[in-house]
Amino acid sequence: MQKLSAWLLRVMGWTVDSGTVPEKKCIILGAPHTTIWDFVIAYLYYKSQGGDALCMVKQEFFSVPVLSSIVKKMGGIPVDRKNPGKMVRSVIAEMEKRDKFHLAIAPEGTRKPIARWKTGFHLIASKAGIPVYLAYFDWGTKHVGYKCKVELTDDANADMRRIQDLYEEMHLVGRHPEKYITR
Repeated sequence: MQKLSAWLLRVMGWTVDSGTVPEKKCIILGAPHTTIWDFVIAYLYYKSQGGDALCMVKQEFFSVPVLSSIVKKMGGIPVDRKNPGKMVRSVIAEMEKRDKFHLAIAPEGTRKPIARWKTGFHLIASKAGIPVYLAYFDWGTKHVGYKCKVELTDDANADMRRIQDLYEEMHLVGRHPEKYITR
């Protein structure tokens, strides 16, 4: 899968800027998220580097057996979005079962334009005691990778402003630029 993913990225014109993150367990934020294709590019990027990243998928996707099997093979973890407390506990429980746990999250939480990004990853990272990395997929330059580790504080809102500033400094372009707002 590693060679196939690398080949597909090259054929699609993408350049990989970095490998996988060095931590055994962490959260990897991915932005800008303006299309379902962001997932495809991020998945191919991580696989091309020999990594396995997981992502939270609404539990409704797991009710159809054939779809459930595909989503699980691609790293999907079922979560109940209607119950945030249960969602955090289930993600942490899943993390504790594994030796390696790279959880990819789009901080925007949607592909629609949104100025106030979600901070749920902050709660998960804080409760689990795991670091957060900033990853990107820039459709303007067709570069994908991760940039840096972000140290979290007890102030989720201040951390989110800092994270959005870091993403803004990267001058990233989404597949649909009108849907990407850093603030």
